[in-house]
Amino acid sequence: MTTETSTTPVQGSGQYAANTERQYRVKRADLPLSCPTPDMALWNSHPRVYLAIEATGKAACPYCGAKFLLED
Repeated sequence: MTTETSTTPVQGSGQYAANTERQYRVKRADLPLSCPTPDMALWNSHPRVYLAIEATGKAACPYCGAKFLLED
């Protein structure tokens, strides 16, 4: 998964802060898609929700509004 802009790791965790970016690019290897994604810290986020992206190539999280785009 890549973001449109850079992300900052949560200090000492090796994970990224959840929902700090608004657009994410994902690959088929990243499916199934969930928000927050597995590489985001969950302590400051909403409940995990799985998003159907395969049919249209894009999806938006109903909780935080993050937008996901399938690249391949």
